[in-house]
Amino acid sequence: MEKRHWRRIDNGGLTFTELGFGTAPLGNLYRAISDEDAAAVLDEAWETGCRYFDTAPLYGFGLAETRMNRFLRSKKRDDYVLSTKVGRLLEVCAPEDRTGIGKFFDTPSRREIYDYSYDGVMRSFEFSLERLGVDKVDILYAHDIDLFNHGSREACDARIDELMRGGYYALLSLRDQGVIKAFGVGMNEWEPAQTMAERGDFDIFLLAGRYTLLEQEALETFLPLCEARGIGIALGGPYNSGILATGPVEGAYYNYDPAPPEILDRVRKIQEVCSKHGVELREAAIRFPLLHPCVVSVIPGGQSVEQVKDNKATMSAEIPDALWSDLKSAGLMREDAPTP
Repeated sequence: MEKRHWRRIDNGGLTFTELGFGTAPLGNLYRAISDEDAAAVLDEAWETGCRYFDTAPLYGFGLAETRMNRFLRSKKRDDYVLSTKVGRLLEVCAPEDRTGIGKFFDTPSRREIYDYSYDGVMRSFEFSLERLGVDKVDILYAHDIDLFNHGSREACDARIDELMRGGYYALLSLRDQGVIKAFGVGMNEWEPAQTMAERGDFDIFLLAGRYTLLEQEALETFLPLCEARGIGIALGGPYNSGILATGPVEGAYYNYDPAPPEILDRVRKIQEVCSKHGVELREAAIRFPLLHPCVVSVIPGGQSVEQVKDNKATMSAEIPDALWSDLKSAGLMREDAPTP
C-alpha cells in the first residue's frame, strides 16, 4: 500500500498509509458485532497493508479502544500510526441514561462529559492509554468542537475558548515532551478548524466529510492555510456518510440523514461522468481527497472483513486523469481542486 511521510516540526514526523482505518464501527456503531468479528476486521485491515488506525473514547464508550488493545499487543509499536481523541470523559451511569442510545449498541453504560480543559485532556489521555494497552499514541485530536455536536455557534465558540485556554496547553506539553508526535482536532466542519488553526500551533486535523468529491468549500480559505503552514489532513467520511458509495439510490444517506433531492441530483451527474470513464463512483470518491497535498490518509471505516477488502480494492482502482477534467468542465468540481 502506498505511504505518505508527513513532517511539520523537527521530531521525525509520521508515515501514513494512504488508506487508514477508522474504528467507530468497532464501537458497535448502528449495530452490535462480536469481539471475534471485530478482531477479524482488524486483522484483515492489517493484511491489506493498512498501518494507520484512528479511534476515540466515544466509539462504543470505550469499546473500540478496548477491542484495539488485544490487536495491538501482537504488533511492534513502531510499525503503525495510532491516533485517539480527547475532549470527552466517560462517566458510569444507569443504562437508560447512557449517551448514544440508538447510535451505539450493546456498549458499557457510560455518559459523555465534554471537557476540553487542561486536566480533562490529561485525564482522557491517561484513560485511553489504559484501554488501548499502549505506552504512547502518535496523534491526539480534540474531538468534535463543531456546530454539529454543540448545537449553536455560541456554544461551539465557547468550547473553542475552553480548549485554547486549557487543553491546548496540555497538548502542547505532551508534544514538546515527545509523548505524542502531533496534535490537532477531529471534527465535522472546516470553519471552526480554521478558527483554531489561526489561534494555535496545530499539526493535523481529522476532517470528516468536508473535502470530498461532493464538497470542496474547504478550498476557499481553510486548505490553503493548511498548505501554507504544513498542516496535515486525515480525511474521514470520504463517502459523505454513504451516498458516494451507494450512489443516488432511494434511502441514500448524506451527512447522517437521508439525502435531499438536490444532493441526489448532483451525485447522479457525478456518477454519469464516472461511468463514461469506466470508473465506479466510490472509486473516484476515495481517491479524490488524496489529490490534495495536505491529505495524508483517507480513513473509511469497516464493520466486516468484506468491507475492509472492498475498501482496499476500491482504493487500488485506476482513475484516468481525464475523469477529473470532465468533472470540472461539467461544473461538478471546483476549478481550483488539485488534480493530476
